[in-house]
Amino acid sequence: MANALELTWENLESAVRDCRRCVLCRERTNTVVGRGSRTAPLMFVGEGPGRQEDEQGLPFVGAAGQLLDVALASLSFGEEDYYIANVVKCRPPGNRTPQPAEAQACLGFLRAQFSLIRPSIIVCLGAVAHTNLVSAEESITRARGKWIEKKGIWFMSTFHPAALLRDESKKLPFWQDLKAVKQKLEEVKAARKAQADQKQGQL
Repeated sequence: MANALELTWENLESAVRDCRRCVLCRERTNTVVGRGSRTAPLMFVGEGPGRQEDEQGLPFVGAAGQLLDVALASLSFGEEDYYIANVVKCRPPGNRTPQPAEAQACLGFLRAQFSLIRPSIIVCLGAVAHTNLVSAEESITRARGKWIEKKGIWFMSTFHPAALLRDESKKLPFWQDLKAVKQKLEEVKAARKAQADQKQGQL
C-alpha cells in the first residue's frame, strides 16, 4: 500500500489480516475491518472490536452495535448511507481501551478506509475515536454534538453506544446528536445530487 495505485479494498483487507504492528495481533481471533456501504457519505468510527466482533470479524455486532443499529433504523438511516469501522482492528484483551501506541499503529488502515470511501461526514463514537481524529485536548463530554470541518469533511463526536448501556442519562444527548447527523446527511446528499445533476447537464 505504498502508493495510490495499490490502495484497493483487497489489498487493505490483506494488510490488516497480516498486520503485526502491535501486541493486539497476539490474541485476536479475527481482524475487524468494517461493515456497511463502501460508497457511503457517512462513516461511524468506534474504538475497537469486542468479544463478539472478534469472533465474527465484523464491528458493532454486540449489544452496543445492536443499540446503534436500532437508533439508526429509528431515524430512517438507509443501509447505503453509512459505513462502520474502528480505530483499532484487533480486540484489546479484556475489552480494555486501546493504548495510544496501538491506536497510532492502526490509524494508517483507517485513513486508507477514508480514502477508499471518501465520506463527507465522520462521526466519532467515544473518546478513543474523538482523541485520535478530532482533538486530544477536549473531553468527549465537552466536545459531543459539535460540528468541526477538516479538509472538507464534517466531524462530530458523540458517546459510544456502550456508554449508553452503562449510563442511561447519555441516551437523550446521543439521540439528539444522531438527529443532527441525519440532518447533515440529508444536506450532503442533496449537495451531491445537485453536483451530479450539474455534471450530467454539462454532457
